[in-house]
Amino acid sequence: MNLNFSDEQVMLRKMVRSFVDKEIIPYIKEWDENQHFPREIMQRLADLDLMGVCIPEQYGGSGMDYNSLAIVCEELERGDTAFRTAVSVHIGLNSMTLLQWGSEAQKQKYLISQAKGEKIGAFGLTEPNAGSDVAALNTTAVKDGDYYILNGQKTWISLCDVADYFLVFAYTDKSKAHRGISAFIVERDFEGFSSRAIKNKLGIRAGNTGEIFFDNIRVPKENLLGEEGEGFKIAMSALDNGRFTVAAGACGQIMACLEASIAYCHERSTFGKEIGQHQLVKQMIAKMEAGLQMSRLLVYRAGSLKNEGKRNTRETSLAKWQACDFANKAANDAVQIHGAYGYSSEYPVERYLRNSKAPVIYEGTREIHTLMQADYVLGYREDKELRKMLPAWPAEVNVKA
Repeated sequence: MNLNFSDEQVMLRKMVRSFVDKEIIPYIKEWDENQHFPREIMQRLADLDLMGVCIPEQYGGSGMDYNSLAIVCEELERGDTAFRTAVSVHIGLNSMTLLQWGSEAQKQKYLISQAKGEKIGAFGLTEPNAGSDVAALNTTAVKDGDYYILNGQKTWISLCDVADYFLVFAYTDKSKAHRGISAFIVERDFEGFSSRAIKNKLGIRAGNTGEIFFDNIRVPKENLLGEEGEGFKIAMSALDNGRFTVAAGACGQIMACLEASIAYCHERSTFGKEIGQHQLVKQMIAKMEAGLQMSRLLVYRAGSLKNEGKRNTRETSLAKWQACDFANKAANDAVQIHGAYGYSSEYPVERYLRNSKAPVIYEGTREIHTLMQADYVLGYREDKELRKMLPAWPAEVNVKA
């Protein structure tokens, strides 16, 4: 595993960091308080060719590698989780899935416009009664001539009011359990589609999150992604990419906590010296740094496997689990370092703590990833069969570091 960043990646980090410093950090407190997601940020990211980081140039993307995507997500979450989440969903869950599973016609119609940032993509898997238990979903798609009639709802959908295209999962044959789930590309303009934002979340308040509803939506058969019954496999492969971006973003969260805490350690004095001179504060700072470095190693290890086209479910799961846990702990320590001020919105660390909780839950809870890792070690989980079922990455994909 080569952890030496190329000159292009170093410049990429500088560019995204500069963007975050100028376009997000000065305004995020207001956006968070007003629960406002500024869609114009997505257009500005598109102007920087960041809406299709890992998508090949022939499909409108930048043709970069996975660790470049990790850099982008890390730096965006340093500004706020809402914007890393938007990129995770648009690129990791939707666009990369279209690249792997989509027909050429689907790539031409949907992927190119998404990679260019002309259209926004989202992902619809979770339902009110189906989270970790994917097979419990109730959304259905019934074949009717050249269409599928889609009925149901999804919840906790990022970009619910913003996205143009949604990758949606529904049962085409419930008698087959998870093998009866299929995937569809649903456009916002399809008759019968509606969305509703969820307000007053604990964190990520600047993010647009909510519910989407399907009322007898007629989805053309050409919008079936893959084959009928492949939806579960498609969803799991999508989560391998989504979880990777969440893990990378968690590194940015730790970094933000560390930067804020270091600044406050030099700013605040107690008992005649900077608080950074106190051993217990040093301990918290040291744990943040250790968490950041360990998380990055796990993330870039998973990214290296992705770049090589190798199966990485186990490594990505471990990175997501550990990085998100480290971020949650770093945010808690950052509030503690700031004392009473950490409990107010005067400093950003209270927002970091609120934001750090959701990633521990979504795209596989901490508990799900714990079970996955134990099953790998105990030999109860084997990915050979799943590997056989997944299509190879397109031969024309030629990522560059």
